[in-house]
This record gives sequence, structure tokens and C-alpha cells, in this order.
Amino acid sequence: MHTTPLESTLSSVALGLEATYRNLTMYPLLRRGARGGPALDYATLDEGLAIGDVDVTEISEQGSVPELRVVNRGRQALLVLDGEELVGAKQNRVVNLTIMVPAEFELRIPVSCVEAGRWRHRSRSFSSAPRTQYASGRARRMSQVTSSMEMRGMYCSDQADVWSHIAEKSAKLRTASPTGAMEAIFTDHASFIDSCVSALQPADGQVGALFAVNDRIVGFDLFDDERTLRTLLPKIVRSVAVDALDSPAPDKDKPVIPVPLRSMCEQFMAAVGQSPAHSAPAVGLGADVRLTAHGLTGAALVVEEQVVHLSAFAQ
Repeated sequence: MHTTPLESTLSSVALGLEATYRNLTMYPLLRRGARGGPALDYATLDEGLAIGDVDVTEISEQGSVPELRVVNRGRQALLVLDGEELVGAKQNRVVNLTIMVPAEFELRIPVSCVEAGRWRHRSRSFSSAPRTQYASGRARRMSQVTSSMEMRGMYCSDQADVWSHIAEKSAKLRTASPTGAMEAIFTDHASFIDSCVSALQPADGQVGALFAVNDRIVGFDLFDDERTLRTLLPKIVRSVAVDALDSPAPDKDKPVIPVPLRSMCEQFMAAVGQSPAHSAPAVGLGADVRLTAHGLTGAALVVEEQVVHLSAFAQ
């Protein structure tokens, strides 16, 4: 039987020993044995920006809310992660899917606005924030992008819902921003969020991370390389920390089914592997794979038969 790249990737990882900070738990996803095939040569967005090989701007002086321009002058491909936040220019955005920009290439990428009340230049170019969109927002937007792909062949979110959800999250966390910026949530609660990052450090051989809040699965991110995980894990932990902050402890008097969290995580990983998958040409290099099944949403970027990034969320 033919094994898909997603099935091969999921079968090659195992849950490590969990680490917990307050109500947030991380299970490292560890590679079993040696990696299959040569490592792909790419830089992360932060790396490309830091050395000046990458420029992210509005697509024109007028701009367009759902699109940005990425110029990669480097000799390496550039990995831009689903949910990474770009701040500056006319308004802050998050990236709608994981993208591999070819070396020495210019590309328009689909994004969502996470700052409803600003449409004026704060800077010419964007900088990269030390975070991704908070996890529950990532999950909603991922599902919306999947629906958009199925119905219209476009990687679009429901922009009105993205703004509405940020407003709802901000209200629950008692955060205010004059421009409705998601950024304010992370700024106002930096102490707790940074403590989560300090507590949930990568383990040797870790290529992914599965998270749970109050013993309920949030989701996971899985990469092709340990170095990529180490580079991007702080951004992802910050994302999930916001939802941990927003989730009260469960009612101890309410009866629960005593299913160990580790077993639930293993079942969730298995369910992702068995989900129907639909593939389409990616923005940039490779193929974008969408996973849809009861109780979860997921997406992956596959380049040269290698899963560069796979993420899935419980719903």
C-alpha cells in the first residue's frame, strides 16, 4: 500500500515526556530514528529578515488588506509559518498558510488583518513579531481558509470573523487597543506568556509540539527539522499561552471520564493521520494539503515529498 508523506511523517514521531506550566502542557514530538531523505535548505522568516535578505511590504502604495509582497533576495528558500504576525506598514497581519518562498524570488502572499482600526503607514516594511496568532484564532482561520480553498480556490479567511474574535478575546482578557490590535493581548499579558516560554523548552530530538490546556487538546505543530522547531517554538508557545490564560480551571465537582491525557493525545495524532486530505498547489514551492475530519482541522506544506510543516487543531 502506498504511504503518503503525511502518514510517513506522523508514523516517524512519538510523544516525549510532557512539560507543564500551570494549566498549559506540552508534549514534545520526537523523531524516531534517523530522518528520511536529505534536509531541505531554507531559512525562517526571522532569519531572512535579520540578515537583510528579505523584505515584506504592502503590495502597493494603496495596499490591499488580504495580500502582502515578500521579496526574498537570499540564496535559500524562505519558510513563512501559518499564523506568523507581521507588524508595521499600514496594519498588522497574520499569514494565512505556511509558505515556502523560492530563493531570489518575489511573491504575493495571502494574509489576514489583526488590527481593525488602522490603515495608515507606520513603517515602509513589516517586521516579524515574536509570536503567531493565538491558537484558537489560528484554528478558526485555518478552517476558514480550507473552506475558501474548497469553494473558491483561494486562500482567504473570513476577515470579519477574525476581527470579531480578536475583539471577543480582548474583552475577555480585559485588554484594550485604540486600533483593535491583537498585539495588545500579548503585550498586556507578557509576564505570563514569557513564563510559559521559559518553562516549555525544547527537548533533544524534538521536531514538533502538541499542546493541551486544562487537559484538553489544543493541537500541534510538526516540522521537518529539529532546528526549525527550536527556532519557532517560542512563537508557538506564546500563541497557546494566550488560550491558557483565557481558559479557567475546570469545575472539580463536575464528573469527567478518566481518560489519560497522553492517551487522548495519541488518539488525536492517529485521527489526524486518518483524516481525508486534499492537496492543491501551494503559494510558492510545494503542495498545500488540507485535512478535514470531525473534531479537527489541519494543514500541511509538502515540498519535494517532505512534510515541511504540519499543524492540526482540535475543534
